[in-house]
Amino acid sequence: MKRVSLITDGSCLGNPGRGGWACILRYGAVKKELFGYDPDTTNNRMELMAAIQGLLALKEPCEVEITTDSEYVRQGITIWVVYWKRRHWWKRTRPVRNAGYWMELDALNRFHKTEWLWTKGHANHEDNNRCDWLAKNAARTQTSSWADGTPYAPFRFGFAPDYVPPNPQGGLFGDVAAEEEIEDANDPG
Repeated sequence: MKRVSLITDGSCLGNPGRGGWACILRYGAVKKELFGYDPDTTNNRMELMAAIQGLLALKEPCEVEITTDSEYVRQGITIWVVYWKRRHWWKRTRPVRNAGYWMELDALNRFHKTEWLWTKGHANHEDNNRCDWLAKNAARTQTSSWADGTPYAPFRFGFAPDYVPPNPQGGLFGDVAAEEEIEDANDPG
């Protein structure tokens, strides 16, 4: 398997508002920058989109070290997703926020062999700082790295960003209520 580094960041002017996402892929001496936008979104969605788009750019399974400054993304994909999947992407009486993004990221995460790292935003991580600038610029200018101006590549596994999973049976998940309390305490979404 090829070993790739992926650095991601998202930005939103207002929350919700005009958003931008960016990622940098590194494979050996090769560096590729991707960025895009959404005219009406949230910061969390743009953080998720950056990771999704970086993983989508890899056309074969790879070992991917993913660096993000978003604890929402890192904890969501490494911890909370286990509980969400048990509940069919629902939390008590509502679907998981951004379920379509999470479902796509989960599928991509399983397609590749990933390691998720966190870095402090606006610190001494050169690629994270570059992603921050690219994401903010994409949000401000509503531009992308695609020649035709497409805001992002289509999701590979068929989950639309606005997908809402069907409501499972109400009493099906009584045994995971305690696990959800822990998750809810840590999950801003």
